[in-house]
Amino acid sequence: MAITLLPLLSAADGPDGPDSTLISGQAGGAVVRRSVLPGGVRVLTEAMPGQRSATIGFWVGVGSRDETEGQHGSTHFLEHLLFKGTKRRTALEIASAFDEVGGESNAATAKESTCYYARVLDTDLPMAIDVIADMVTSAVIDPAELEQERDVILEEIAMDGDDPTDVAHEKFVAAVLGSHALGRPIGGTPEAIKAVPRESVWAHYQKHYRPETLVITAAGGLDHDTVCSLVMDALRTAGWSLDDGAVPTPRRSSDPVSITGTAGLHVVKRQVEQANIILGCPSLRATDERRYVMSVLNSILGGGMSSRLFQEIREKRGLVYSTYSFASSYADTGYFGMYAGCAPGKVGQVIGLLTVELEKLATDGVSDEELKKALGQLSGGIVLALEDSGSRMSRLGRAELVTGEFLDIDESLDRIRAVTAAEVQQLARELAASPRTITVVGPFEETETFGL
Repeated sequence: MAITLLPLLSAADGPDGPDSTLISGQAGGAVVRRSVLPGGVRVLTEAMPGQRSATIGFWVGVGSRDETEGQHGSTHFLEHLLFKGTKRRTALEIASAFDEVGGESNAATAKESTCYYARVLDTDLPMAIDVIADMVTSAVIDPAELEQERDVILEEIAMDGDDPTDVAHEKFVAAVLGSHALGRPIGGTPEAIKAVPRESVWAHYQKHYRPETLVITAAGGLDHDTVCSLVMDALRTAGWSLDDGAVPTPRRSSDPVSITGTAGLHVVKRQVEQANIILGCPSLRATDERRYVMSVLNSILGGGMSSRLFQEIREKRGLVYSTYSFASSYADTGYFGMYAGCAPGKVGQVIGLLTVELEKLATDGVSDEELKKALGQLSGGIVLALEDSGSRMSRLGRAELVTGEFLDIDESLDRIRAVTAAEVQQLARELAASPRTITVVGPFEETETFGL
């Protein structure tokens, strides 16, 4: 099929029964199906013919932005603690279950969701579903394990704090988004981690890890009905109440919010050999139709070795080793930025060049050759990324939790290829006209101005 658009229902659309399934055929014989099970549990699968492996993900639509006062850092804390034992398994038994079959398991905490996932042989998928379901539904959150893991997380935060690039990104996001909950670090601050009690982490777990918030996505060598049956068995074994009349939790509101960040220059003192610079501004929400335009803009401006930033700042002038542009989008807001790492004495010059390249894109637009190259780069990236089951599993999760629609590869490519040079220039104009936030991490006093 050239286009497959799969609307993904939410609670607002009315309750689905356990056999209410949407089916989408794709190129190559892959089939996407979705069911809403009793309790409001959502299951989405993509069967990939010929695959001997499968990736399963258990998603909870809760991230660091959902933490209340006194709970900051709890979401990431839970990511660690769910591997530390359940009523049925010890931490070693959880780890051994995947090691002994050559599988991989991990988890990821983001600002709007948390995912626990595993990649295994297709024949080991029942085990993976059972183990991860056990972790998600029946974590013990043992007080002694929590205290030990508190130290581990503090070490993780300290490690990130020793990386000036990570510091630059964290400080940039905090400055751009200001008091918005998305501006907080995912892992929490050392102060928050030291202070959060076990009771707050447990309350966060009990509130958000529920059937109606759970989304399960899987891709690879699998059968949809079998996955649904295995999920139901695992959740019932855990003792979860699965009400036939329950409906999924609605998606987050995509209404845009007013951002009250702090534009201007922000200097963070670190005794490092290289200064790290990020310049940017608030940008598009995750459901904004111009997200495809943003992808093309990023490709042209800072998406590779032939991008404008790389060619001008590194290749022509030799001022940096790394430079790129990026964008992150969430339900109600997002941000755009340009990064460069350079010698401390070159900061003012590099900031000027980052600014010039964005403004040139806004005033002069893009050439046909640049547009063609960007469309080719993005198209190839989309196809190659979806060669593995993990990427397809993640795509299903984002579709269900974020956008509410599933696009097959052909439709994704069509939307990228439909972007015009005029649309790229218009978005660049909006970005260039926005109040700019500049974060610099390096051996400078906070009063340094770099001649700006």
